[in-house]
Amino acid sequence: MAKASTLKRPTREEFELEELGNQLVEAKDDGDERSLTVWGMSEKVRGRITVLASRTRLVYVEENGAIRKIPFLDIMKVSYE
Repeated sequence: MAKASTLKRPTREEFELEELGNQLVEAKDDGDERSLTVWGMSEKVRGRITVLASRTRLVYVEENGAIRKIPFLDIMKVSYE
């Protein structure tokens, strides 16, 4: 039986994940809007980061009054765009 081929999330080095974590903490502390490039989504997610849940590894982004929960490992890039 052939397995269904699914795209896997790219692997990243530990220092890349640490830098991404630092950017997310800074964005949360600043309270400014940021754009997140999220793996598997064609459009960027833009909003304010309100919660960084370390236990569940979810990042809560407030986007036009709605909260989106994005898995930390799915976030590829944080920018001001």
